[in-house]
This record gives sequence, structure tokens and C-alpha cells, in this order.
Amino acid sequence: MGKIRVKTLGDEELEKVDAKKAQARAEAKKAREEAEARRAESEGATETKEVKAEKPEAEQKTAEDPKKEKKGYKKAAPKKHKSATYQKIVSFIDKSKTYKLAEALPLLEQMKRTKFDETVELHINTIESGISGSLTLPHGTGKTTRVTIADITQDAKAVDDLIKDIEAGKIDFDVLIATPPTMPKLAKVARVLGPRGLMPNPKNGTVTPKPEDIASKFAGGQFNYKTEAKFPILHLAVGKLSFGDKKLEENITTAVKAIKTKNIRNVTLKSTMSPGIKIEVANL
Repeated sequence: MGKIRVKTLGDEELEKVDAKKAQARAEAKKAREEAEARRAESEGATETKEVKAEKPEAEQKTAEDPKKEKKGYKKAAPKKHKSATYQKIVSFIDKSKTYKLAEALPLLEQMKRTKFDETVELHINTIESGISGSLTLPHGTGKTTRVTIADITQDAKAVDDLIKDIEAGKIDFDVLIATPPTMPKLAKVARVLGPRGLMPNPKNGTVTPKPEDIASKFAGGQFNYKTEAKFPILHLAVGKLSFGDKKLEENITTAVKAIKTKNIRNVTLKSTMSPGIKIEVANL
């Protein structure tokens, strides 16, 4: 037999009070849970903003710009604007035209925009690399050629000092002439002289038992030429603007004949500060 609960006077009222208290506790609990949920959501949003703010500016920009996510993407360099003076002298030339030498030379003088005596240059695209030789212009280049002689039989110490200077990057000559017995010594600096076209070589006459004779020729205006190591291009100084059209024409004609027109694709003539002028070579 189960227990029998005896309901006394006033119990019903007490139960109602307890029920109200229980409901109030439940509502308070629910309110706390909702407040905690809102706080957690707010903290999460703040953390997201802080993380974004902590990212380097470059990363944020990358995320905003899909192009910058690509490997190797580089911002385009600003275009360089030529000066008004340069724009003016360019107008003297028709870039689509190939000029006769007699037409091109007067243009160089018209385009001169400096006070110093500009060097006149030929830039020659050859049919292949490895074209080289020596050349003496009838009127010289207008530049003094610095010649150094390395002769171990005459002065071994001077050769040793020269090698030390070359290894240290001190090269104060345009042509180096050596005697055959000196070449084994100079092999130490071949990696320095070779790329500059300064290594003595029997083919261009800079290895000789009579270095003084060859030195006098180079001092008199003879020079060596050779295409670039990786590209079939020759760069030659063929005089100064002050030479005048006649002397420059004779120098240029001599240079083209020495290189031979069959080895030449095209030629561009310019002075130090001028734009290039394409010239005909068939009749030079």
C-alpha cells in the first residue's frame, strides 16, 4: 500500500508560489544563455576584424586583387616620358625609312643637343656571332687608345703587378698586348679579360714577339672588333661629330668594307645622345 498524501489547508497556494519561482528561474536561465550567446557572437566578429587588421597590408591587397595572387605577377612600371627636346629631334627622322649615308650624316648634326663633342656610333646586326677582326679608320675614332704591353722576358714583376690589378678589377687599358712566353701567366685572368674582349689573342695580333710594333699601330688608331658573346651585334665608334660629314663617311665606309656587307643584316647610325637612323649598306 502506497503512501497517502494528506492535503492540508494552504498547500495549493504554496504549490502556486513554487511554480512561479520555478518559471522565474527558467526564464532567468534562458536570458543568461541568450546573453552568453550574443557575447560569444560579438567576440567572434571582433576577433575576425582583428585578424584581418593584423595581416600585412600587402596580403590584404592581394586578397582583394585576384591578379596579384598569380605567380610572377608584377605591377606594370610607369611609362617613361621623353623630354620635349628629344621629341623634337625624333621628328627629324622617319623610322620606317632606311636612309642613304649621305642623307643620314647631316641629320646627326641637326639632332645634336649637347655642348660636348658627341661620338658617332655604328650598331651592326650581323648574320652570325663570332665575327671579329682588327680595323684602322682613316681618320681615327677621335679617342686615344690606351695600350699596355705585358712582356715577362723584359719585366716579370710588372707582369705580376698587372695581374694583381686585373684581379682587383683595376683595368686602365683599351688594348693588352703580350709576348708568347707571357700568355701562361695571363691565363689566371682570362675569365676577367675574355668577356671584355681584352684577352690577348694571336688572331687579332695582340700576341706577338714584337709588342712595341703592334702597340704603335693601336696607338695610331687601329682597334679590334668582335660581336657580343651572346648576340650577333657589333658596336663601333667611328669618329666624332666634329669630324664633319666627309671624314665620317670615309670612316664608316672603311668599317663596313672591313666587316663585309655579306656578314651584315642591318646598320643603325647614331651619335651619343641621338636616336638611331637606319642606313643602307648595299652601296657602301
